[in-house]
Amino acid sequence: MEARMIEIEIKLSYAEDTLEALNRTVFRQQEQIDQLQQLVIRLSNQLQDMVPQEAREPAEERPPHY
Repeated sequence: MEARMIEIEIKLSYAEDTLEALNRTVFRQQEQIDQLQQLVIRLSNQLQDMVPQEAREPAEERPPHY
């Protein structure tokens, strides 16, 4: 009975270590996702700033022969 309890405690300890490692990984990944989202927003804003205000959608433009 004592050996079984020790085995369970060892497995629990490994499970706790694994859970903590996974938690750290998820935390780092969320930080990276947040940084990438901010980067996408900044790049999108820069791209919009580069497009002239007079630019129209291609469907709105008249063909050159009009």
